[in-house]
Amino acid sequence: MNITIIMANASMSGGVRVCAIYAKKLIERGHHVNVIAPPKKLLTFKQQLKGLIKGAGWIKVAEQLQNHFDLLGVKVTYLESNRPVTGDDVPDADVVIATWWETAEWIAQFPASKGAKVYFIQGHEIFPWLPIERVRKTYSLPLHKITISNWLLYLMQNTYQDSIVSLVPNSVDTDLFFAPLRSKQIKPTLGFLYSNAELKGIDIALRVIEQVKKQLPELRVVCFGSSQPLKNLFPEYFEFEYQPQQSRLREIYEQCDVWLCCSRSEGFHLPPLEAMACRCPVVSTKVGGPEDIIRQGENGFLCEIDDVNNLTDAVMRVLGSTEQEWLALSDEAYATATRYSWDDATELFEQGLTLAVNRQQNNQL
Repeated sequence: MNITIIMANASMSGGVRVCAIYAKKLIERGHHVNVIAPPKKLLTFKQQLKGLIKGAGWIKVAEQLQNHFDLLGVKVTYLESNRPVTGDDVPDADVVIATWWETAEWIAQFPASKGAKVYFIQGHEIFPWLPIERVRKTYSLPLHKITISNWLLYLMQNTYQDSIVSLVPNSVDTDLFFAPLRSKQIKPTLGFLYSNAELKGIDIALRVIEQVKKQLPELRVVCFGSSQPLKNLFPEYFEFEYQPQQSRLREIYEQCDVWLCCSRSEGFHLPPLEAMACRCPVVSTKVGGPEDIIRQGENGFLCEIDDVNNLTDAVMRVLGSTEQEWLALSDEAYATATRYSWDDATELFEQGLTLAVNRQQNNQL
């Protein structure tokens, strides 16, 4: 197939990483893939200055321009200016894929020659900083939907009344994320992903860690993120790494006895699955992705959103487990992460694209 992928922003976000993986995998399967995006965005001087004042540091141009397509060697065609992608910007194709609510608006206007229209939905982007009604309308556009978790699948089917939605769960690169059979750390170690986005629940994570630290004074905390934490946000004992290399992530995960996710909303969220591939049990809130892969007490624990006490208790259950109990959690976490590959996911994604083409040919979109 000739496939066009429309990006709103080629960046280092998890959602962009998933798009880049599919682009690379589809090319490897013999498809012709064009990725088109507006120019890479640089922070303004005012944004940089604001970050400096808050203690986030000055972000180098090279760091701002880096994105997952570059890292995977997938070519991106950038527009000459920061504007919507139009039908004139893209070649005729079999399929054209929107990857964000704005890009869904764009491709809805494309002529049929640009391909069957697909909306790859990795989150429910109903947030106060976005034009909510415009976003909602994109989920009702006549586009074939592919999504990544059962939560999003049910949302599209029940809230937006679309009975034909393709479910393609994310996977994990086990050549990149793995760990040999291992024991608990001598010093109990907790890991988490830092983000300054409110929906990631860092305020809750910090409260949970504070409570755990009171019970386990020897607790070690490791974390990483693609944005710098604000000045004085973390206690001195936190070990933070800014934008570590992908190969370094494995080393971080395999140091951990438990991985903590306190997100308030996620379409899928890759770090818990990556941690599990490195034999680390996960404690997470009930959000998309973790809800599909975590089995209570077998490979981790699920808790209600913003429930500091239950999250703390679950973390303590993992850290306070016997060696045998922890190994059982670790082994099952590893088994969960490795039973479904990106090749499996790409096969399902390809089936979703084929279904979109068939629906267009049968005037079902």
